[in-house]
Amino acid sequence: MDQAVKLIGEKQIVPVIKLDEAAAAVPLACALTDGGLPVAEITFRTKAAAESIRRIREAYPDLICGAGTVVTLAQAREAKEAGARFLVCPGFSQEIVAYAQEQGLPVFPGCCTPTDLVKAVACGLQIVKFFPAKQYGGLDTIRALSAPFPGLSFMPTGGIHAENLREYLLNDRIYACGGSWMAPDSLIREGRFAEIEERTREAVRLAGQVQAERKARRKEAVS
Repeated sequence: MDQAVKLIGEKQIVPVIKLDEAAAAVPLACALTDGGLPVAEITFRTKAAAESIRRIREAYPDLICGAGTVVTLAQAREAKEAGARFLVCPGFSQEIVAYAQEQGLPVFPGCCTPTDLVKAVACGLQIVKFFPAKQYGGLDTIRALSAPFPGLSFMPTGGIHAENLREYLLNDRIYACGGSWMAPDSLIREGRFAEIEERTREAVRLAGQVQAERKARRKEAVS
């Protein structure tokens, strides 16, 4: 298994980050790492995305830094050149998926319908993004989609926060959850990286508790 995919599965949380200025990239990476979560999805919603990924890779090579909101092949190539370790798309793009697979890059396309999921299966994907999770019915929809696609896991993003993270992670078909609550735009702009670190640490703690709870449930079911 790819190292990036493995770490995301172990941590079960992916901070979704929008950086308006690349100067904030390294302090942000420091906050995430010190908070116990060496993973970041830098969204291509701003012009600073590629440079931010490049700076994070140089300063924190052990942090798994990927590119999010990848909607064009050009962005996928730019992300790869900057050193992105994975790609995340808001929707399904055959062109981007094919490119990522050619380059050996993990890719998580957005899939919200059975048609999307059929395409993902045809491409050999095992993990897909579910976005926007809240607006598309959240866990209820994921449960419904899971039945005809037993080989797929989901990475919901959109409307995920500290208050509902536990509910999502308790579902066995959730590979990880993406969200911006750990490092919202306001905290990044104001340089409040200590608060981002604390939010990250709390999210990691919560995810660890859920993992322990799931393990205990499986043990009880076996016995």
